[in-house]
Amino acid sequence: MPKHGKKYLAAAAKVDQNRLYTPDEAIVLVRETSYVNFDPTVEVHLRLGIDPRHADQNIRTTVALPHGTGKSVRVLVFAQGEAVQASLDAGADFAGSDELIARIDKENFFDFDVAIATPDMMGKVGRIGRKLGPRGLMPNPKSGTIVPAEDLPRTIREVRGGRVEFRNDKTGILHVAIGKLSFPPEQIRENFNALMDAVKAAKPSGAKGTFIRSVTLTSTMGPGVPVNPTLA
Repeated sequence: MPKHGKKYLAAAAKVDQNRLYTPDEAIVLVRETSYVNFDPTVEVHLRLGIDPRHADQNIRTTVALPHGTGKSVRVLVFAQGEAVQASLDAGADFAGSDELIARIDKENFFDFDVAIATPDMMGKVGRIGRKLGPRGLMPNPKSGTIVPAEDLPRTIREVRGGRVEFRNDKTGILHVAIGKLSFPPEQIRENFNALMDAVKAAKPSGAKGTFIRSVTLTSTMGPGVPVNPTLA
């Protein structure tokens, strides 16, 4: 087990791990326990009452955070015809068809964070799925990244404005960034509320018992603050 440094231990000592804090208390404590000299990301970690071994209990969806994540998102769009220029006009960093696919395939070009595609492009995009998939960049209807050409501008604006995809890991835990610590507390709370609403709405019908078993709020390199799930 890696040993924590003195700064982390001093910060962790401020958190009572036997107490469940309200969301507002947790946000204040996350700010107080941050000791890094950069603007850290605020993260939410949720342990869910699901069995990830069953496909119908896995969660993969998106949430539009009211105040975004504070991160600049580079968007690539697989499209053709007039949709290419429309995508660029809407804020896409890259847009195109065969030339982009060839660049990814032959040059290992991955200088983007989200890939969006129109349905008619998926036959071609599928050829580079072995490269996009492992990096989490393959367009997928569950993540809202396969859309008709007419919906491209709206989707691009949403992605750049703070739409976040989240999915549980193999242990049934969600890890989601909800902003930067420099955000005002009320903005972090509103982003937190939006995430929790989206998670509850995504509850699989096959999940039994308590759905949200634990909630932890933290910042990059900071200690986790346990939040009362019934108040989240």
